[in-house]
Amino acid sequence: MTEPEYAPSRSSILMVGLPLQLVIGSGQGKVNCGSTLLGWKERAWLICEWPFHFGQAVPCEAGTSCLVRYLVDGKLIGYESEVRTTQTSPVPLLYLAFPQTVEEIHLRKSVRVPSNEPLLLIRVDGGGMVYADSTGNPTMGGLVQDLSVSGCRVVFQQPHPNLQQGSSVKLEFELIGIGHVSDLSGVIKNVTEQGTTKSIGIEFRFDGKECIEYRGWGGTVQKAIEYAVLQKDHLLGVAPGPVSFESP
Repeated sequence: MTEPEYAPSRSSILMVGLPLQLVIGSGQGKVNCGSTLLGWKERAWLICEWPFHFGQAVPCEAGTSCLVRYLVDGKLIGYESEVRTTQTSPVPLLYLAFPQTVEEIHLRKSVRVPSNEPLLLIRVDGGGMVYADSTGNPTMGGLVQDLSVSGCRVVFQQPHPNLQQGSSVKLEFELIGIGHVSDLSGVIKNVTEQGTTKSIGIEFRFDGKECIEYRGWGGTVQKAIEYAVLQKDHLLGVAPGPVSFESP
């Protein structure tokens, strides 16, 4: 759900090292990129790393529009800003206008959002080693039926008898518009069969070994999943507010 806009307090929305998602520019020229907050001056500017895109610093100049988004304490916070100035030496930095108003969307911990994205599942033993059985194939492909911060439900179109409650798995899948997740640990919590279709409920286990190839987002895999769930939940059930959270 959305909340009324308010004048931001730095203690509630800002912290050094905060991963940012920036949408710099407008129209066909806008770029979706990740950065890190390095500091700020109250009511004046934010300072962050000058983001790179395809190996090059994102082109921008004073006055370029910028949408800033990030996650704090289970809330997606966003506001419209603009580039104040840039710095190339000794390190490339970007100065953005301090927000006048912000919009918050609260992430409901229990929310599950529908999905239909391919997933690669790898069976592993209790020590995380790839599990080899009589079939000789430890990997299988399925579709993510729904996604939440804590887990997902995956559907398979062929029977897979070795998928049992309590089994450990590794997951690889795409968060559309955010990045490609790999080596994410999970545990099968339940198994449902109907004809030749099998669905399993998986609980994520964030152990620090999971990784993500980012496409415009900075932070951990857990934060990226939180953002993906929150964004889709917002688009499905909440009318747009003054700041658009839609992926460009």
